[in-house]
Amino acid sequence: MRGAGAGKWGTVPELVRWAAHRYADVEAVVEGRTRVSYGELGARVERSAAACLAHGVRTGDRVAIWAPNSLDWIVAALGAVSAGAVLVPLNTRFKGGEAADVLARSGARLLFVTGTFLGTSYVASLRRAAGGGPEEGPGTGPLPGLPALETVVVLSDDAPVGFRTFREFLAGGEGVSAAEARARSAEVSGSSPSDIVFTSGTTGRPKGAVITHAQTLRAYDIWCDLAGLRRGDRYLIVNPFFHTFGYKAGVIACLMRGATMIPQPVFTVDTVLANVAFERVSVLPGPPTLHQSLLDHPARDAYDLSTLRLVVTGAAVVPLRLVERLREELGVDTVLTAYGLSEASGIVTMCRRGDEPSVIASTSGRAIPGTRVRLVTATGGEPGPGEPGEVLVRGFNVMSGYYRDEPGTAEVLTPDGWLRTGDVGVLDDAGNLRITDRVKDMFIVGGFNAYPAEIEQLLGLHPDVADVAVVGVPDARLGEVGRAYVVRRPGAVLTGDDLIAWSRREMANYKVPRAVEFVDGLPRNASGKVVKGELRSPSR
Repeated sequence: MRGAGAGKWGTVPELVRWAAHRYADVEAVVEGRTRVSYGELGARVERSAAACLAHGVRTGDRVAIWAPNSLDWIVAALGAVSAGAVLVPLNTRFKGGEAADVLARSGARLLFVTGTFLGTSYVASLRRAAGGGPEEGPGTGPLPGLPALETVVVLSDDAPVGFRTFREFLAGGEGVSAAEARARSAEVSGSSPSDIVFTSGTTGRPKGAVITHAQTLRAYDIWCDLAGLRRGDRYLIVNPFFHTFGYKAGVIACLMRGATMIPQPVFTVDTVLANVAFERVSVLPGPPTLHQSLLDHPARDAYDLSTLRLVVTGAAVVPLRLVERLREELGVDTVLTAYGLSEASGIVTMCRRGDEPSVIASTSGRAIPGTRVRLVTATGGEPGPGEPGEVLVRGFNVMSGYYRDEPGTAEVLTPDGWLRTGDVGVLDDAGNLRITDRVKDMFIVGGFNAYPAEIEQLLGLHPDVADVAVVGVPDARLGEVGRAYVVRRPGAVLTGDDLIAWSRREMANYKVPRAVEFVDGLPRNASGKVVKGELRSPSR
């Protein structure tokens, strides 16, 4: 399947230039009072790319960005990719140590970072984790603990000594011509990596899924076709840009179809309602919790939501009643569900327009064109009709591998090209996939993937914790939250509140367990693995 414009761009920088010409006078980004056309956006991205060249970014270098949704994020990220760099988006929920770990693993040479966000100074948090700045000594770079990181650009009006503001960064590129910037972007091909999205595996160690320009463009051209995104749509992007749902199904998709991007940095239902009404929003993807909060808001009727026409959701079980209410109460014409993971470019299956509400609510749709989905049992066989199995994916969307991690890659990619997703699902006769469980024990907190092994690893750093296991449990508001089963060290008087408060300082909020139960020991099988089924048992 090839959508409008397909074949006109083989790389992301080509897409940016094409959109700047094709949709020159169309509103590209709305951020408060700032309104930028596609022509203006193209010029800003070109200046950003020139600045990257001026600051020594080479083709294939990794450039990271740790910031919430904004116009600056779009310009910085697309500028870096247009300069031939590989984008490394960092989760804005990360603490300094978590961000520093990914920066170190990726070997990023340049970092764009927000100033203060949600009351936290990201620069200060990085300094605590990776060194304090130029006072550490000459030649050490802005963060001595990250020797590969040469330049840190703060997306703010001011920056500490040794760092640059975005304005200063862009000014540094004034000596680089547009021709030089375009020549650099021409060095990139469809098979070149466009981004590395770090995700946690069963070991809890972040792993970077490497995705190419061609994979990204083909996957989200298909996404646009299946969703029905079109020129003139006004797209409220609440999904974070550090995730493929926000960056690729948001920014990249809008570039392809000439839709207007309205980035929202923090999810609050009041802001969503105000944005939808004031900006006449027509497209609102997001996790089910977003739409449930919208429907249930007591002041909903005070806002005109009549322009909404397209909702794409997923990442959790979608109640049939939610689909019905979106259609009946808000008049949304198209409600679709989808399933994906970073290792498969963020998209594996998707419902089609015209599917019955029961199919949309109970499944994640069918494999996208150009890909295959199959199930296997624990022994490698094929499950019977209606029986569950691990979901395997093969096709153009599957990553080339984890960045600099051959053992991790070998664990999930079979020799004949199938990606083992670690998710358990059931396929119906029409090929619709229903995810029923997770081999990796992952659970989803308000749309964010939470990995127990990673959380257990962090909790195990507490001096009073001898042993710990984390499972996901149902939650009315967030879908699922973590519950920790903890064995105290002898003589420790650690309380649940103490551990939760400690966790909030040490890890992203969505990873923090909402409940702690102290136990004398964890149930384990003969091989020593924790039997989490017993912990989840309602008889506990």
